[in-house]
Amino acid sequence: MNDDFMQIKSMQGELKISHKKRHFGLTVSTQELIYQKPHANFYIKLQDILSITPFEVPVGSRPMRLSASSSTASETVYMQEGMPHYRFYVKEAHVHNRSGIFHMGPSQFILPVHEDLLRAISKYGGMDAFE
Repeated sequence: MNDDFMQIKSMQGELKISHKKRHFGLTVSTQELIYQKPHANFYIKLQDILSITPFEVPVGSRPMRLSASSSTASETVYMQEGMPHYRFYVKEAHVHNRSGIFHMGPSQFILPVHEDLLRAISKYGGMDAFE
């Protein structure tokens, strides 16, 4: 685990599953998904997730810079080979970083998500799969 990760100070709901890698971490409770990066934690309420769709990682991809069209913020995502990636569309999220806590409006995240985590998000978020 990366020493630059910030501790999760508070979490709504009961912790169900957590997955940590070198560049990111995902934690799922009965009410929230917390995406951890070095120096920042993104808090997403499960009820605020609008959709989760598979995302195909381009062959030979390198770190990608994604920008939200409604803000000047950008985020670097490290694509993890071998793990399925999903695009999360959310109504809102909160970012906790070393400067404070900030509200984010409608956003999208492309995240590598292990199958067990995806099942927990689906179960506690009340989501159904469409094929």
